Amino acid sequence: MRHLLSAADLDRAGAVEVLDVAEEMAATQRREIKKLPTLRGRTVVNLFFEDSTRTRTSFEAAAKRLSADVINFSAKGSSVSKGESLKDTALTLEAMGADAVVVRHSASGAPHRLAHAGWTRGAVVNAGDGTHEHPTQALLDAYTLRRHLRASGEGLDGVRVTIVGDVLHSRVARSNVLLLHTLGARVTLVAPPTLLPVGVEAWPCQVTSDLDAALTLGEPDAVMMLRVQRERMEAAGGGFFPSAREYTRRYGLGRARLAALPDHTLVMHPGPMNRGLEISADAADSARSTIVEQVGNGVAVRMAVLYLLLAGERAETPGGAR
Repeated sequence: MRHLLSAADLDRAGAVEVLDVAEEMAATQRREIKKLPTLRGRTVVNLFFEDSTRTRTSFEAAAKRLSADVINFSAKGSSVSKGESLKDTALTLEAMGADAVVVRHSASGAPHRLAHAGWTRGAVVNAGDGTHEHPTQALLDAYTLRRHLRASGEGLDGVRVTIVGDVLHSRVARSNVLLLHTLGARVTLVAPPTLLPVGVEAWPCQVTSDLDAALTLGEPDAVMMLRVQRERMEAAGGGFFPSAREYTRRYGLGRARLAALPDHTLVMHPGPMNRGLEISADAADSARSTIVEQVGNGVAVRMAVLYLLLAGERAETPGGAR
């Protein structure tokens, strides 16, 4: 694996390898001394052109626990705010000796451009590009599902996952559909027609606008609620649904729908949440919610990604088995 730009970059064996290594990484984080020497002397740059709390902090923690040097770059307060291009920023980081660049950008395709334009020799990890993809979020979601559901085999064969909400603006939805399908899961997307992207019928999943039918007839093993991205909707002129109250009534996970779910069904959300809009406090804070756990799992998964990109077979593995 040279870069991680899309969930489609991983075949089943590659995805399972990341999840297996993440299990090893998670085991090391239960030790008294959590830091590993694996990436000592390497430099990881977090290049974030959009605001982020969970993803940036998670990548920073992952790199530091692998003993890498970390440079955090934010567009605000940098030369980007003075008009510097992505290319010039990348060339500056290359001159600093970046071994890996973790990039989040508002433009779909920016990480691909960075990886293939020759601006950096380091590995590039897509930490979210526009409304396109967010592959490490999909990996941590799959990791969470696998730990809870103990699906047969190495993947998620036969696991039923229902993803609900603002699919149109969600990079998480696209990456999850691709990765979960690769791992053998059966995915259903639920959204109002106005919040489905063009071409969604070609995605490897089922699509419906009837949430109650999807929950009762589909008997999902996990329900993943997506954030309603009001900032992107407002930038596009709004009008995607009549009102917040109507959206919650038709597509929100509240107390009644929570109670109707099968006992084993997990409640997931990539965060940040709009409590009271796409998900109620009852659902977000319920015993079946994995939302906080997903954040913690993100560190182990991102440690695995950085390890496989930068160390591979040349370094000792966390468990000492490789």
